[in-house]
Amino acid sequence: MKAFRADLHLHTVLSPCGDLEMSPSQLVTQAHLMGLNIIGITDHNSTKHALLIKKLALGKGIFTLCGAEITSKEEAHLLCFMPDAESLQKLQDYIDTHLLKIKNKANYFGEQLLVNEKEEILNEEPFLLINALDKDVNEISDFVYEQEGIFIPAHIDRAAFSLTSQLGFVPPDLKCHAYEISKHTTVKQMLTTAPYLKEACFIQSSDAHYIIDVGAAFSVMHLKELTFSEIKKALEGVDGRSCKPGIK
Repeated sequence: MKAFRADLHLHTVLSPCGDLEMSPSQLVTQAHLMGLNIIGITDHNSTKHALLIKKLALGKGIFTLCGAEITSKEEAHLLCFMPDAESLQKLQDYIDTHLLKIKNKANYFGEQLLVNEKEEILNEEPFLLINALDKDVNEISDFVYEQEGIFIPAHIDRAAFSLTSQLGFVPPDLKCHAYEISKHTTVKQMLTTAPYLKEACFIQSSDAHYIIDVGAAFSVMHLKELTFSEIKKALEGVDGRSCKPGIK
Protein backbone atom coordinates (compact mmCIF):
# COMPACT_ATOMS: atom_id res chain seq x y z
CA MET A 1 0.00 0.00 0.00
CA LYS A 2 1.05 3.57 -0.68
CA ALA A 3 0.02 6.72 1.19
CA PHE A 4 -1.74 9.44 -0.81
CA ARG A 5 -2.70 12.94 0.30
CA ALA A 6 -6.29 13.84 -0.61
CA ASP A 7 -8.30 17.07 -0.43
CA LEU A 8 -11.81 16.11 -1.50
CA HIS A 9 -13.62 19.44 -1.14
CA LEU A 10 -12.55 22.13 -3.60
CA HIS A 11 -14.51 24.88 -5.33
CA THR A 12 -13.81 26.81 -8.54
CA VAL A 13 -14.97 30.08 -10.07
CA LEU A 14 -18.15 28.22 -11.02
CA SER A 15 -19.28 28.38 -7.39
CA PRO A 16 -20.64 31.87 -6.65
CA CYS A 17 -18.58 31.96 -3.45
CA GLY A 18 -15.41 30.82 -5.26
CA ASP A 19 -12.67 33.41 -5.69
CA LEU A 20 -11.79 34.49 -9.23
CA GLU A 21 -8.33 32.95 -8.80
CA MET A 22 -9.94 29.52 -8.50
CA SER A 23 -9.80 28.71 -12.19
CA PRO A 24 -9.28 25.05 -13.14
CA SER A 25 -5.68 25.67 -14.21
CA GLN A 26 -4.70 27.64 -11.10
CA LEU A 27 -6.44 25.18 -8.80
CA VAL A 28 -4.50 22.25 -10.30
CA THR A 29 -1.21 24.17 -10.11
CA GLN A 30 -1.79 24.95 -6.43
CA ALA A 31 -2.84 21.36 -5.65
CA HIS A 32 0.44 20.17 -7.18
CA LEU A 33 2.44 22.70 -5.16
CA MET A 34 0.71 21.52 -1.99
CA GLY A 35 1.69 17.92 -2.65
CA LEU A 36 -1.84 16.63 -3.16
CA ASN A 37 -2.23 13.30 -4.93
CA ILE A 38 -6.04 13.24 -5.01
CA ILE A 39 -8.48 16.14 -5.35
CA GLY A 40 -12.26 16.28 -5.26
CA ILE A 41 -14.03 18.88 -7.39
CA THR A 42 -17.18 19.93 -5.58
CA ASP A 43 -18.68 23.09 -6.98
CA HIS A 44 -22.08 23.96 -5.57
CA ASN A 45 -24.72 21.99 -7.48
CA SER A 46 -22.64 21.71 -10.65
CA THR A 47 -20.22 19.21 -12.17
CA LYS A 48 -19.31 21.33 -15.18
CA HIS A 49 -15.64 22.02 -14.33
CA ALA A 50 -14.84 18.52 -13.13
CA LEU A 51 -13.79 16.82 -16.38
CA LEU A 52 -11.56 19.73 -17.44
CA ILE A 53 -9.82 19.65 -14.07
CA LYS A 54 -9.46 15.88 -14.31
CA LYS A 55 -7.66 16.35 -17.64
CA LEU A 56 -5.38 19.10 -16.31
CA ALA A 57 -4.65 17.25 -13.07
CA LEU A 58 -3.67 14.08 -14.91
CA GLY A 59 -0.76 16.00 -16.42
CA LYS A 60 0.48 16.69 -12.88
CA GLY A 61 0.03 13.11 -11.71
CA ILE A 62 -3.01 14.03 -9.61
CA PHE A 63 -6.14 11.86 -9.52
CA THR A 64 -9.48 13.70 -9.60
CA LEU A 65 -12.77 12.67 -8.04
CA CYS A 66 -15.44 14.33 -10.17
CA GLY A 67 -18.65 15.45 -8.55
CA ALA A 68 -20.47 18.27 -6.83
CA GLU A 69 -21.44 19.61 -3.43
CA ILE A 70 -25.20 19.16 -3.52
CA THR A 71 -27.55 21.09 -1.24
CA SER A 72 -30.46 18.98 -0.02
CA LYS A 73 -34.02 20.08 0.66
CA GLU A 74 -32.98 20.49 4.32
CA GLU A 75 -30.08 22.71 3.13
CA ALA A 76 -27.44 20.20 4.20
CA HIS A 77 -24.32 20.07 2.03
CA LEU A 78 -23.40 16.69 0.56
CA LEU A 79 -20.30 15.67 -1.39
CA CYS A 80 -21.28 13.41 -4.30
CA PHE A 81 -18.72 11.80 -6.62
CA MET A 82 -19.30 9.70 -9.71
CA PRO A 83 -17.12 6.86 -11.10
CA ASP A 84 -17.12 7.87 -14.78
CA ALA A 85 -18.22 10.49 -17.32
CA GLU A 86 -21.55 8.81 -17.99
CA SER A 87 -22.62 8.73 -14.35
CA LEU A 88 -21.27 12.27 -13.88
CA GLN A 89 -23.64 13.46 -16.61
CA LYS A 90 -26.48 11.64 -14.86
CA LEU A 91 -25.59 13.57 -11.69
CA GLN A 92 -25.67 16.84 -13.63
CA ASP A 93 -29.03 15.91 -15.16
CA TYR A 94 -30.34 15.09 -11.67
CA ILE A 95 -29.20 18.49 -10.41
CA ASP A 96 -30.69 20.31 -13.42
CA THR A 97 -34.02 18.56 -12.88
CA HIS A 98 -34.30 19.17 -9.15
CA LEU A 99 -32.49 22.47 -8.45
CA LEU A 100 -34.91 25.20 -7.43
CA LYS A 101 -34.63 27.72 -10.25
CA ILE A 102 -33.90 31.20 -8.94
CA LYS A 103 -31.92 33.67 -11.05
CA ASN A 104 -28.48 34.47 -9.70
CA LYS A 105 -27.72 38.04 -8.65
CA ALA A 106 -24.01 38.15 -9.41
CA ASN A 107 -23.49 41.49 -7.67
CA TYR A 108 -24.87 39.97 -4.47
CA PHE A 109 -24.03 36.25 -4.49
CA GLY A 110 -21.03 36.29 -6.84
CA GLU A 111 -20.34 35.30 -10.43
CA GLN A 112 -20.80 31.69 -11.58
CA LEU A 113 -18.27 31.40 -14.39
CA LEU A 114 -17.56 28.47 -16.64
CA VAL A 115 -14.04 28.87 -18.08
CA ASN A 116 -11.58 26.88 -20.18
CA GLU A 117 -7.99 25.90 -19.40
CA LYS A 118 -6.80 29.30 -20.71
CA GLU A 119 -9.09 31.03 -18.19
CA GLU A 120 -11.32 32.35 -20.98
CA ILE A 121 -14.96 32.73 -19.94
CA LEU A 122 -17.21 30.35 -21.85
CA ASN A 123 -20.49 30.91 -20.07
CA GLU A 124 -22.12 32.11 -16.87
CA GLU A 125 -24.63 29.94 -15.06
CA PRO A 126 -27.94 31.83 -14.85
CA PHE A 127 -29.55 30.06 -11.88
CA LEU A 128 -28.24 30.42 -8.32
CA LEU A 129 -26.11 27.35 -7.64
CA ILE A 130 -26.11 27.65 -3.85
CA ASN A 131 -29.85 27.04 -3.81
CA ALA A 132 -31.31 23.71 -2.67
CA LEU A 133 -32.61 20.77 -4.63
CA ASP A 134 -36.16 19.55 -4.01
CA LYS A 135 -34.74 16.22 -2.76
CA ASP A 136 -33.94 15.27 0.83
CA VAL A 137 -30.70 13.82 2.19
CA ASN A 138 -31.84 10.19 1.91
CA GLU A 139 -33.11 10.60 -1.64
CA ILE A 140 -29.79 12.09 -2.74
CA SER A 141 -27.88 9.33 -1.00
CA ASP A 142 -30.03 6.71 -2.74
CA PHE A 143 -29.36 8.30 -6.14
CA VAL A 144 -25.59 8.36 -5.62
CA TYR A 145 -25.56 4.74 -4.47
CA GLU A 146 -27.63 3.71 -7.50
CA GLN A 147 -24.89 5.17 -9.71
CA GLU A 148 -22.20 3.36 -7.66
CA GLY A 149 -20.80 6.71 -6.61
CA ILE A 150 -19.35 8.02 -3.36
CA PHE A 151 -21.56 9.90 -0.88
CA ILE A 152 -20.06 11.98 1.95
CA PRO A 153 -22.03 14.46 4.08
CA ALA A 154 -19.94 17.63 4.22
CA HIS A 155 -18.41 19.38 7.27
CA ILE A 156 -20.75 17.71 9.76
CA ASP A 157 -19.22 19.70 12.63
CA ARG A 158 -20.23 23.08 11.22
CA ALA A 159 -22.99 25.28 12.64
CA ALA A 160 -24.47 25.89 9.19
CA PHE A 161 -25.31 23.79 6.12
CA SER A 162 -24.43 20.49 7.80
CA LEU A 163 -26.42 17.49 8.96
CA THR A 164 -26.01 18.58 12.58
CA SER A 165 -27.08 22.17 11.95
CA GLN A 166 -30.02 21.35 9.68
CA LEU A 167 -31.32 18.13 11.24
CA GLY A 168 -30.00 18.51 14.78
CA PHE A 169 -28.03 15.25 14.58
CA VAL A 170 -26.28 12.89 12.19
CA PRO A 171 -28.76 10.17 11.16
CA PRO A 172 -26.92 6.94 12.10
CA ASP A 173 -28.85 4.95 9.48
CA LEU A 174 -27.97 7.26 6.58
CA LYS A 175 -26.16 5.44 3.79
CA CYS A 176 -22.80 7.11 3.25
CA HIS A 177 -19.18 6.16 2.64
CA ALA A 178 -17.70 8.63 5.12
CA TYR A 179 -18.36 11.85 7.01
CA GLU A 180 -16.36 15.00 6.42
CA ILE A 181 -15.13 17.19 9.25
CA SER A 182 -13.66 20.66 8.81
CA LYS A 183 -10.14 21.78 9.70
CA HIS A 184 -11.56 23.36 12.86
CA THR A 185 -12.14 20.08 14.71
CA THR A 186 -10.84 16.54 15.17
CA VAL A 187 -12.45 13.12 15.07
CA LYS A 188 -12.05 12.90 18.86
CA GLN A 189 -13.92 16.16 19.34
CA MET A 190 -16.62 15.13 16.86
CA LEU A 191 -17.21 11.86 18.70
CA THR A 192 -17.85 13.69 21.98
CA THR A 193 -21.08 14.99 20.44
CA ALA A 194 -21.82 12.02 18.18
CA PRO A 195 -20.43 8.89 19.89
CA TYR A 196 -22.71 6.69 17.79
CA LEU A 197 -20.39 7.41 14.83
CA LYS A 198 -17.36 5.78 16.46
CA GLU A 199 -17.21 3.07 13.77
CA ALA A 200 -17.59 5.54 10.87
CA CYS A 201 -14.92 6.69 8.44
CA PHE A 202 -14.01 10.39 8.62
CA ILE A 203 -12.26 12.55 6.08
CA GLN A 204 -10.92 16.07 6.53
CA SER A 205 -10.91 18.59 3.69
CA SER A 206 -10.16 22.25 3.07
CA ASP A 207 -13.48 23.32 1.50
CA ALA A 208 -11.25 25.77 -0.34
CA HIS A 209 -12.84 28.76 -2.03
CA TYR A 210 -9.50 30.61 -2.25
CA ILE A 211 -6.19 29.44 -3.72
CA ILE A 212 -4.35 29.87 -0.42
CA ASP A 213 -6.68 27.34 1.24
CA VAL A 214 -6.16 24.46 -1.21
CA GLY A 215 -4.71 21.57 0.79
CA ALA A 216 -5.03 23.43 4.11
CA ALA A 217 -6.79 20.31 5.40
CA PHE A 218 -6.51 16.85 3.89
CA SER A 219 -6.88 13.14 4.42
CA VAL A 220 -4.32 10.36 4.05
CA MET A 221 -5.44 7.35 2.04
CA HIS A 222 -3.60 4.04 1.86
CA LEU A 223 -4.26 2.50 -1.55
CA LYS A 224 -2.69 0.10 -4.01
CA GLU A 225 -3.19 2.54 -6.87
CA LEU A 226 -5.01 5.75 -7.75
CA THR A 227 -8.44 4.62 -8.93
CA PHE A 228 -12.04 5.38 -8.01
CA SER A 229 -12.63 1.84 -6.77
CA GLU A 230 -9.51 1.95 -4.57
CA ILE A 231 -10.64 5.22 -3.00
CA LYS A 232 -14.07 3.76 -2.31
CA LYS A 233 -12.42 0.74 -0.67
CA ALA A 234 -10.35 3.07 1.52
CA LEU A 235 -13.49 4.89 2.68
CA GLU A 236 -15.16 1.55 3.39
CA GLY A 237 -12.03 0.27 5.15
CA VAL A 238 -11.86 -2.99 3.21
CA ASP A 239 -9.04 -5.12 1.76
CA GLY A 240 -6.41 -3.33 3.83
CA ARG A 241 -7.21 0.10 2.40
CA SER A 242 -7.77 2.97 4.82
CA CYS A 243 -8.43 6.68 5.13
CA LYS A 244 -7.64 8.99 8.05
CA PRO A 245 -7.88 12.77 8.54
CA GLY A 246 -4.50 14.40 7.95
CA ILE A 247 -4.95 16.82 10.85
CA LYS A 248 -5.12 14.93 14.13
